[in-house]
Amino acid sequence: MRAFRLLIASLLIALGAPAFAQGGYQIGDRLKPAPAAQGSPRAAYADIDFYALSPPGWNPMAGFNKEALASMRDNDPRAAGVLAKMREAWDKAPVMPALDRKRVRIAGFLVPLDADGDTMREFLLVPYFGACIHVPPPPPNQVIHVIMDKPFKARMMEPFWISGEMRIARSDNPLGAAAYRLQGQRAEPYRQPGTPWQ
Repeated sequence: MRAFRLLIASLLIALGAPAFAQGGYQIGDRLKPAPAAQGSPRAAYADIDFYALSPPGWNPMAGFNKEALASMRDNDPRAAGVLAKMREAWDKAPVMPALDRKRVRIAGFLVPLDADGDTMREFLLVPYFGACIHVPPPPPNQVIHVIMDKPFKARMMEPFWISGEMRIARSDNPLGAAAYRLQGQRAEPYRQPGTPWQ
């Protein structure tokens, strides 16, 4: 049953276990943020990661019996119901009001909303590889709807650093709901921490 497989993939990601590999990243892989660099172009933005988008201690799996879910088979009729309850609970995920109007820089994977060939301007920035494409979207407080000042060259699920002004603003689209919107001013390919700024 497709709903059950999606549920299990979501659970694996929520528990930190990768589901399968593709293109050098495994489903659920997250990017490591780099420390802020004084005097660099990024110094005007506060470096944050996706963990900063939800209140400390918030648990997306609270109220769900992980052992019971893991024991369900593909044809278990309860799986679709559990998935629906999970989505309903996740849609109420809390946000961080202190991030409203803050200038931030964050690393994530791109899910295009308006790709034109190899360029994009509007996209979802998601915390782990495969989100919204291979597996269900994460909670809205882990998704950022980005609208760049200018389009840039990129591919789906490519990792990028995105800098701009964050707003708390919900948006819904077929690929997933976002609790944050970022007016993107700068987009740079992701480089592992320790790589010189370019």
